[in-house]
This record gives sequence, structure tokens and C-alpha cells, in this order.
Amino acid sequence: MAKLDMRTGSTGVMILRLLADEPMYGYQMVGELQARSEGYFEMEQGTLYPALHRLERDGLVNSEWQILGEGPPRKYYFITEAGQAALRESAAQWVDFSHSLLKLLDGLA
Repeated sequence: MAKLDMRTGSTGVMILRLLADEPMYGYQMVGELQARSEGYFEMEQGTLYPALHRLERDGLVNSEWQILGEGPPRKYYFITEAGQAALRESAAQWVDFSHSLLKLLDGLA
């Protein structure tokens, strides 16, 4: 099964997890996700920004344009309290799912 198939439904929780540590802008999230997953997850901007907009519409993240130093303005995304709660719930569901799947696959790898 391709990485993309296994990633279905996980984009939001991955973004919320990154933002739980610190506010980030889009390109920063792409790099951080790739670094933390040791290159396993590669998120394209065409996947990231629609997901961010959906999370923002749902009240799970907020955004704000910032100018830091001499660089260009960047839109930073922040997790909300509702986003923190959604992240905890999603993380628990993913852990349960992963444990159950690993039990089912035991002995095959």
C-alpha cells in the first residue's frame, strides 16, 4: 500500500501536532513534518493549505500575518484550545487504531 493511502485522514492530526509545539508558517510545517518523520511524510502545498483552511474554518487553528526580521511577511498558524482538544482525541483514536492493527498483523512482518 502506498504512503498516500495510509496517510488518508491523518493530515489534520499531523498539522495539529506540529502546531501544538509552536506556531509555524506553511513551508516550516512541511520541513518539520519531513524532519520529524525522518523523510517518511512529505506534504505538498496542495495538501497542506486546503487542510489548514479547513482546520481554520473548524476553529481548530487561527492564523496571523507576521513580519519577523528582514524576511517577507509570513502567515503563522496557531492551534486553538478546541484544536488542542481535537488533537488529544485524534491521538487517542490513532493509538487505539495502531495497536489494534499491529495485533492483527502480528507475525507477518
